Amino acid sequence: MKRTQIILLLVIALMIGALLVTLEDASVYATFDIADKQTPETVTVVAKVDLKNPIEFDPKTTLLTFIAIDKNGRSKNVIYNQPKPMDFERSEEITITGHSTSNHFVAEEILMKCPSKYIDEKGIDTSLIYSINS
Repeated sequence: MKRTQIILLLVIALMIGALLVTLEDASVYATFDIADKQTPETVTVVAKVDLKNPIEFDPKTTLLTFIAIDKNGRSKNVIYNQPKPMDFERSEEITITGHSTSNHFVAEEILMKCPSKYIDEKGIDTSLIYSINS
């Protein structure tokens, strides 16, 4: 084999290896059932905050505990040891990344999908309304 062919084969092998590593690391949204089965692996769960149950936050320890309901309707107690995100109770949906234990889900990161700040209580999009004075 020529030297250029060997180099080309090595480059192709490296590209295939990089592709396999990337595909293995690609995150897929899970449910709490999947998170329980994959303990202690880190998973990402899309859920809603259960506003019928108390949301507890201790500012001294920055410990936030709440109950989340996943897409399948299963609820689980979530513990987040970071400051409570702003407007947490108003979020339509949350994406929590962490791992599951027997009693709760330990969140390492919470991303919120907040309600649109441009929709008023009547459902009218106010982002297109401009002030005459501006």
